[in-house]
Formats: sequence, C-alpha cells, structure tokens
Amino acid sequence: MEMLRPSLLAGLPDDLELHHIVVNSWDQGVDAPQNVVLISIASVKDPSLAPEGKHCLHAYLPATEPYELWKGLDRKSPEYQALKEQRSQVLWRAVEKVIPDIRQRAEMSFVGTPLTQERYLRRSRGTYGPAIKAGEGLFPGPATPIKGLYCCGDSTFPGIGLPAVAASGAICANTLVPLSQHLALLDELGL
Repeated sequence: MEMLRPSLLAGLPDDLELHHIVVNSWDQGVDAPQNVVLISIASVKDPSLAPEGKHCLHAYLPATEPYELWKGLDRKSPEYQALKEQRSQVLWRAVEKVIPDIRQRAEMSFVGTPLTQERYLRRSRGTYGPAIKAGEGLFPGPATPIKGLYCCGDSTFPGIGLPAVAASGAICANTLVPLSQHLALLDELGL
C-alpha cells in the first residue's frame, strides 16, 4: 500500500479508476510469474480509506510468485531483503503505467512476499487461495455437511479476490435468508 503526499496529488486524473490490470506479455499467459499485476486504488471510491488528500493503493501478483524462490529464506536476512526489492520492481513498473511518477509520490510502501502471506495469513506456501483452473473444477458454495454451518470467503464460490469474497458473503446471506426478506428489510430501512 502506498500513501500519496497531499502536495503531489496534483496532476492525477480526476477520473482515476479503482481497478487496473497490467499484462506484460499476452504470449506468456496470465499464469506466468510476474506477468500480470492487479492494481486497486480503493480510496478513489471511498476517500475515508486514506488520510485526507491521499490515496491508498494495492498492487499484487495474482498468485503467480514462485514459492520456491522464497522457501527457506530468513525474513531478517539481507538475501531476503534484496529479493523483496528485486521482485517488487514488477509492481512498481505496473503502477507507473497508471501513475507514471508513483515512486516520487509514495510516502509509504509495504512489500509482502509468499513468506509474508504464509506467516501472517497462515496460507500454505503463501498462496492467495485455492488454484482451481477454469473448466477443471468449481469452488464450493456456502453449504457444508454440518447443519447450520456455512462458509464464505476465498475458498468458496466465486473465489479469490476482494470482489469475489464480498460476493461469497452475499451468496451466503442469500442462502440463509430469502431475497424477499432482504428486500423487505431494505424497504423498511428506506433504502
């Protein structure tokens, strides 16, 4: 996440978009390491997510960073820090396609690695979630074999990523309560 200096917000387009996808080479495929970068600037839609006059930005690789590069590294070692710096350059270059002078604007930058995901999110091998290829399987729905237990999140339909996880929550809610009751509550709230 990068925070932008208030004095340097000048020059950003008024119509800066929330989501961007940068594909470095269509020939390599979307699952090639460091080929696709997803960028979200959530404060474009909700300014309360960043301090006044700033934006927050999240750029990431969609689960294509090879775990083997990181396996066994000591997170406090110079080798780890150097690899983080080297492997994060693809993110900076992608964001520069949206905001060319992002490096001068950024006040803070935090780089996560598969080891970060593994440690703080308790994800096996630092994954973002299950890798189910299109046409080869489906994410499960919210129901479970245990009566009264439902699941939502990136391991359920529709899958990985913030929009998909939010949708899985809505699907689970709609499973528990019929749509007619949702609509009645919205009417009652005047929404």
